[in-house]
Amino acid sequence: MTITDVARHAGVSTAAVSKVMRNAYGVSSGMQERVRAAMAELGYRPHAAARGMRGRTYTIGVLLDNVRNPFFADILDGIREQLEDSEYTVLIGAAGFGAQDQARTIRAMVDRQMDGLILIAPGTPRPEVLATAAVTPTVVIGHHDPSDAHDSVVDADDLGAGLVVDHLVALGHQDIALVSAAGNKAGRWLRTPEIALADGYLKAMERHGLSGRARVHHAAYSDEGGRAAGSALLSGDARPTAILTGADIAALGVYRAAADLGLSIPDDLSLVGYNNTAIASLAPVQLTSVDQAGHTMGTTAARMLIERVEGRRDRAMQVKMTPRLVVRRSTAAPGAP
Repeated sequence: MTITDVARHAGVSTAAVSKVMRNAYGVSSGMQERVRAAMAELGYRPHAAARGMRGRTYTIGVLLDNVRNPFFADILDGIREQLEDSEYTVLIGAAGFGAQDQARTIRAMVDRQMDGLILIAPGTPRPEVLATAAVTPTVVIGHHDPSDAHDSVVDADDLGAGLVVDHLVALGHQDIALVSAAGNKAGRWLRTPEIALADGYLKAMERHGLSGRARVHHAAYSDEGGRAAGSALLSGDARPTAILTGADIAALGVYRAAADLGLSIPDDLSLVGYNNTAIASLAPVQLTSVDQAGHTMGTTAARMLIERVEGRRDRAMQVKMTPRLVVRRSTAAPGAP
């Protein structure tokens, strides 16, 4: 079955079928429906390798460090939703936290002629990402560094941290700690999400006259990372009465550490996550969390990428999401019954 057969069956030209397959700008919805119906009836499936030889493979690569972070699932759902009515297929590279492993995965995606890349908070050094973006359309999610080479989708992480500190201080807390990823200076990113989050936290603590009580504890954004951070912060005599973590998955680890030590949430410890993933609203958890619209970040990144892939825009853009605090039962006044 060929494109000519599809065109004959749909009663259109082969050029029209090609435009529909490329999701070209300006194709009417009626033409889209007619051609796709013909493709479905004939069982026509374009050959990816042949399409790649013609200049496009209709594949989008998404880089993330692991598949256990539920926030990434929200982003991926948004990417999938944006692309579900197109010819593009999403291929995921779970590369781990290592900068070299991530760089190797990015190179593999480029070598396989993927049409565009979406990199979620990459640990790969910025110069390598810029070099990649110069030859392959790229969207970076998370990092705030502006660039003429790639598009960016970010959250106002500093504002999100401020919302949390304001909420906790209003409840009566003064000993508020932040659990944040350590970051990697060798990556040469100037403003990663964890840097923006820490800045917002420290400025909010200063605004409330609590600079002397500020504590930033670095840990991986994982259940084990959160558990280790929680154990370190909660084992001493000067334990905080509230903890903000930079990811919901890390907050669950702190939750486990508190349970290990016989502490109750929120009676002995108020706990706040970041991302507002599905697990935050589960009945046994009810985690107060900052919603940074992961699904919308995904749809926005996919839309921006396809604009660049298809030549509808040639200037880089940065889109910033406005966070909101979703209050649940994991926060209360210090020592509240």
